[in-house]
Amino acid sequence: MAKPAASSKAYDASSITVLEGLEPVRKRPGMYIGTTGPEGLHHLIWEIFDNSRDEAMGGHADDIEVALLPGGYVRVCDNGRGIPVGLHPKTKVSALETIMTTLHAGGKFGGEDSGYKVSGGLHGVGASVVNALSTHMKAVVHQDGALHMQEYKIGKPVAKTKQIGKSKHRGTVIYFRPDESIFKEGVEWHWEKIVSHLRQQAYLVKGVRITVIDAREATEAAFDDGVFQLREMALEVPSMTFYFEGGLKSLIAFYNKHQKKVHDNIFYAEKEVDNVLVEVSLQYIDDISPRIMAFANNTYNSEGGTHITGFKTALTRTLNTYGRNANILKEKDENFTGDDVLEGLTAVVSVKLPEIQFEGQTKAKLGSTEAQGATASVFGEAFTMFLEENPDDAKAIVNKVLLALKARKAAKAAKDSVLRKGALEGMTLPGKLADCQVKDPAEAELFVVEGDSAGGSSKMGRDRRTQAILPLRGKILNIERARIDRMLASEQIRNLVVAFGTAIGDVFDIAKLRYHKIIIATDADVDGAHIRTLLLTLLYRHFRPIVDGGFVYIAQPPLYKISRGKSIAYAYSDPEKEAVLKEFGVSPAEAEKTEGEEEVEDTAKPTRKVNIQRYKGLGEMNAEELWETTMDPSRRILKQVTVDDAAEADRIFDILMGDDVASRKSFIQSNAKLANLDV
Repeated sequence: MAKPAASSKAYDASSITVLEGLEPVRKRPGMYIGTTGPEGLHHLIWEIFDNSRDEAMGGHADDIEVALLPGGYVRVCDNGRGIPVGLHPKTKVSALETIMTTLHAGGKFGGEDSGYKVSGGLHGVGASVVNALSTHMKAVVHQDGALHMQEYKIGKPVAKTKQIGKSKHRGTVIYFRPDESIFKEGVEWHWEKIVSHLRQQAYLVKGVRITVIDAREATEAAFDDGVFQLREMALEVPSMTFYFEGGLKSLIAFYNKHQKKVHDNIFYAEKEVDNVLVEVSLQYIDDISPRIMAFANNTYNSEGGTHITGFKTALTRTLNTYGRNANILKEKDENFTGDDVLEGLTAVVSVKLPEIQFEGQTKAKLGSTEAQGATASVFGEAFTMFLEENPDDAKAIVNKVLLALKARKAAKAAKDSVLRKGALEGMTLPGKLADCQVKDPAEAELFVVEGDSAGGSSKMGRDRRTQAILPLRGKILNIERARIDRMLASEQIRNLVVAFGTAIGDVFDIAKLRYHKIIIATDADVDGAHIRTLLLTLLYRHFRPIVDGGFVYIAQPPLYKISRGKSIAYAYSDPEKEAVLKEFGVSPAEAEKTEGEEEVEDTAKPTRKVNIQRYKGLGEMNAEELWETTMDPSRRILKQVTVDDAAEADRIFDILMGDDVASRKSFIQSNAKLANLDV
């Protein structure tokens, strides 16, 4: 495989800058990786991968491999220059050890002279943080015909960096295993999450091959330290390889694959201004929600930042100018607003700059001021040219935005009318809502339950001080393509909005949320799953801060009530049911035979019966059972709803709740084996 040309500036031990020690990481891991839950766990992979990706961004690598290994280990390798292994002039140990064991040590602090013009983060910060939070880590470097290695335990080197052999390759191989005493929820890697993240990165670094391998079930006793040894072994394990020459255009095509396009040609521009490289790609679809993905040095900025501000400003100005000049926007029409031009927009904005500033350690928002002007300049000029050179696309886009303007005005009039009638402001709480006594939102819980039957039981069984109940009648409106005026015409949605207390749309205020636990409790059948999906769609589209704030939960009621005499147990799954039956003296084999029956013979005491009640819905439970299993904070099981990957979640909502029947059918067929059906 051909390797990129080497940099004219040497990348050696003297390129590494040291700022401070490593001790604070284990004391406050959240400061460095955001959380010690699943999101923070996966952040460890991103940090090590980012170092390899930055080698590729600098033109020093074109191949990266990420592999999940047995025992919770992860292996990341690239064919870059290899981390320097020479003696560091300040620390008097190898540069490799300095990078791996010292916070803020890396090749990205000294500008271009350090060997990195552009990087996604702070090289060395990522490696050392991962090292500090791992029980075991090993770094292997293929460089200048030699093979070097160093191992670490909880951030400390086991021995000095040493040469362990010769090598015909070049690159870096990093192994690490996260510390379960830090990640108390367990070291459990999510394959789909990793694949989704690395696929996105492959779009952002065009011309680089990224391979993901799930070798957790591999039977090989050991893996050697070859750069791409796992891939070359052709293991019979899941793997995926991504390589995109189209870059951001390919990413837009991927996200809009299941959508009805407003125009055919995907816009793309790439240009460097004032040392800021700007890339933008966009396409409008027949939808009312925008999807804008922001990246700075290939790091995803979930909260946007200065580059998005520049992009939105230029987008609004350019479409207004073109609309007026083309006489599509008439003299009587008002100008497009920022909301108008965003409706139905799928866009990716990516900037790369040498001195990058984020607001916060997690890099969720770009703060570099120079990115705003550069993005506005590059995008505004290129998009103007695109509209002039593609009149059919331009007309379709401006007409789409004009429709959004008219719909916005109509929706505002309808919403104002509804508000004047007191639907939200000043209206008393819904009659079906059994509110709680406590006024502190931090203590208050709202159970959204399915049907009057479940509503009755939950109202009787609840803790009236802290738990409120709102029963829904049937299925709520599918809001995937509905505007606010139509939504507010639905009594069910209006009741939810009033109960939440936050209002909706441009008057939404998260500070007025009346409950800090909104718990969706629906039946464990197809209808219950549909209602849950409709509610999640509503929350995701119009109450996103409630989801992002961690205020939404899904109740996990039991599937079975198993009793023998006065002994009662609840089972939340079939394996749990079998375990309970075994405790009650029924073998697993008998448990299989008695599936669906109400009584099972107790082999230990044949004169006594084991009764199994299969709950079809919450309405089948009496108040005491509902409290014991689903509402009692000391015993219940709640699953918190999070949006780990907003773009991917958005895409799935589109498929499941949108108008593209063919795509929905394909999705259901592809995922049918993952479904738990109760027929």
